[in-house]
Amino acid sequence: MMTQQAETLTATSQTAAPQTSTRSNTPPYALEDLAQPLLAQIPRSAAGVERQRLIAGLVDEQSEEFHQQMQSILDYYLHLMEDQEASDIDMGANGCAGKVWYRVHGSKNPLEDITLPMLATDIMCQSVLNTKQREYLLQHRNLDFSYSLDKDDGSAQRFRADMYFDMDHLALNMRLIQNDIRPFKELQLHPEVAKALSLNYYKSGLTLVTGITGSGKSSTLDTIIDANNRTVHSHIVIIASPVELEHSPKRSIVRHREVGRDVRSFKDGAVEALRQDPDIIVISELRDPETIMTALEVSDSGHKTFGTLHTASAIESIDRIIGEMPPSQQRRVQNRLADVLTCVISQKLIPSLDGRRVLAKEVLLVNPSVQAAIRNNNTGEIYQMMQEGTVFGMQTMEQDLKQLYDTGLISRTEAVNHANNKKRIEQLFEFS
Repeated sequence: MMTQQAETLTATSQTAAPQTSTRSNTPPYALEDLAQPLLAQIPRSAAGVERQRLIAGLVDEQSEEFHQQMQSILDYYLHLMEDQEASDIDMGANGCAGKVWYRVHGSKNPLEDITLPMLATDIMCQSVLNTKQREYLLQHRNLDFSYSLDKDDGSAQRFRADMYFDMDHLALNMRLIQNDIRPFKELQLHPEVAKALSLNYYKSGLTLVTGITGSGKSSTLDTIIDANNRTVHSHIVIIASPVELEHSPKRSIVRHREVGRDVRSFKDGAVEALRQDPDIIVISELRDPETIMTALEVSDSGHKTFGTLHTASAIESIDRIIGEMPPSQQRRVQNRLADVLTCVISQKLIPSLDGRRVLAKEVLLVNPSVQAAIRNNNTGEIYQMMQEGTVFGMQTMEQDLKQLYDTGLISRTEAVNHANNKKRIEQLFEFS
């Protein structure tokens, strides 16, 4: 799998929109007016990637002032995210129909009374990239990158961005990265689980934080990293694509290595980290067999390793890791995974009764029984082990959803809708 180019952009604050109390109802510049001179130079016959290449060439020729003006338009909509309490913004291409969309507490809705022409939005999107990033986007049709926005209070707000093609136009999603790290105690983990996550107690092993896109995996992982950073004298190496929240060194040295910027791939970053005297290695995404195998090898070498997977449950996470490997290697991977896996936290964000979202999580703490189930390919037995392992801090997603319902945080409907095992959660309601 080819590594996507990921680089950090720093937005210019000189033309940024003001905060909520004085914010204009319109961006500081009219996108159509800025884009029109460039659009006039594009032949009507140009289409698809060729049209985007023409735009890239024209954008390259523009002045720094032009790029700052285009960035200021994007920054205006990013500033509005705070007003909207939004986690994500989407714009561009056919899918957005000229609208700017925000995800607020889980639901996506368009900003009213705003229409952005698609070709003009294409120009704006390309204008906030550098030449190298534009080349990568045109070649691979997708680009991951990070973006930094100067806020009016002098702080910087970071975003994780993904730009991609949608029917020959450019689409952009940007996710706001929370600057504040959630206190570890708010994860409400059992003391035994907290020990498994701490370098003070477990010097090696693999911990997975899993969930679907938008389930808060990165936030949970950052909380765990921060807890170690505050309590352990160590060296933490974070390999990410892109780097989202930057951790300031406290008791630990913290290195951030961005794929495509500081290192070529997750695998290269993990292998190179072994020569950098690390105690903790964080691989932000186990997205392919090569990276998964690297994480297992790094953990097996005696290092404490953390990573994320796009899976909805602990059992699915184990099955995914094994299933990603060729059949000839699966037996070896089962044994290695059984040896190195320490903990799996699978999570979801559930709509709450107050209109926001609340964290629900499944926790697997690996003990000898779990290790035997993994080695013998009996992962179906692990669910019952989680159900019966509450004294050690384990719990199923269904048990946590039921607890959230009992405490009045979510509705029964939401609990059932988000359960991995519908039959089991109905039984929990019947027996209560």
